[in-house]
Amino acid sequence: MSVGGLAWEIGARLAAPLLRLLLLWRARRGKEIAARLEERRGGGAARPQGPLFWLHAASVGEMLSVLPVLEAMAARRPALHILLTTGTVTSARLLASRLPPALHGRLTHRFVPLDVPGWVGRFLDGWRPDAGAFVESELWPNLLAATDRRGLPLALVNARMSARSAARWRGAPGLLAQTMAPFRLVLARSEEDAARLAGLVGRRVESWGDLKWAAPPLPADPAVLAALKARIGDRPVFLVAQSHPGEEELALAAHRALLADFPRLLTILVPRHPERGPAILEAAAGLSAARRGAGEQPEAGTGIYVADTLGELGLFYRLATAALVGKSIVGRGGQNPLEPARLGCPILFGPHMANFAEPVARLLEAGGALRLPNPAALAPMLRDVLSNPDRARAMALAAAAVADRHAGLPDRVAEALLGLLPPEVPVGLPAAGRDTNEA
Repeated sequence: MSVGGLAWEIGARLAAPLLRLLLLWRARRGKEIAARLEERRGGGAARPQGPLFWLHAASVGEMLSVLPVLEAMAARRPALHILLTTGTVTSARLLASRLPPALHGRLTHRFVPLDVPGWVGRFLDGWRPDAGAFVESELWPNLLAATDRRGLPLALVNARMSARSAARWRGAPGLLAQTMAPFRLVLARSEEDAARLAGLVGRRVESWGDLKWAAPPLPADPAVLAALKARIGDRPVFLVAQSHPGEEELALAAHRALLADFPRLLTILVPRHPERGPAILEAAAGLSAARRGAGEQPEAGTGIYVADTLGELGLFYRLATAALVGKSIVGRGGQNPLEPARLGCPILFGPHMANFAEPVARLLEAGGALRLPNPAALAPMLRDVLSNPDRARAMALAAAAVADRHAGLPDRVAEALLGLLPPEVPVGLPAAGRDTNEA
């Protein structure tokens, strides 16, 4: 074990009592589900019979990107069960509405245990997965060390390594080598990520593309969509998708600036964290505003509609005349611009889209999106899109073409992950005849 790994393990053991208190505190704040805190300490195992594949995705974006992969795996291995772990309450709640029908009864969700040696050991001993995969950059040293000791074959898919993260890892090369050791297969989301990872770990890293490029369009309830379309009619709609603090204020200022040209403008604010809805409504004081989380609907005179609900973003992208991608103005790396691209929505984003550098470059090159040089440019650039339907239509078509580039990627990744599992046992073959060699 590396010096860094040993220090991490000792620190986690010493921190365990405090982490128990932290979980209780988070539960009181709604950041954990009180009835499921035992899962965060490694409990709650209910292993099904047959082969079990474990996949860990940190939060909503990672989880949604791998659902098509899991669906493809289930189609190819009818006896396969899937354990999906995440770390956020939002991801667990959204999974209930986004789970493909083919995975009903075959996928179990649990919260990932915190990275305490005893807790991760309890988790692995209870579930005994046959193989597994981690998504993007959710790398927990104690959890991965425990899988390595058990010989569990793992893959790291859609791997992400920013320049900043790479610089930090260079200061702990032993810990990184230990953390990456269990991964038999590493698939990076871009050539840049692959090059950084390969340089750090000294091994081959492939890049087949970003799974977030290949996700299906966000869903929307047809009846709800039709009802909202009837309410809104032909009004221009400005959507701010997955916004963060500071971005709503900028959107509200742009709304006020555009009212002279577009007096019927409807601005829909979808916060990344729905619990912020009441605060956003308060910031819209002086404008006619309504809040979806309170059961309100946009009326003819509504100027601001706060859509503080979960799992309805696909609905609002389908209603938007133009959309601003959140977390791109406040300097936090941006949200996924391919979600509006798949739904024919003209896209705007701010200068901070480092989390999606490659798709952003392709969207800009194709003319499928506009990038704001600074926050003050929001109102004039939005005015240009709203007043030029032909340009908006051309942007939407170009963005859709970019988003369709990797439609076959989930199937390819599914085949690779299935290769980590023990071979299927032919029907009628006695247990003694099984070939237990790992792929």
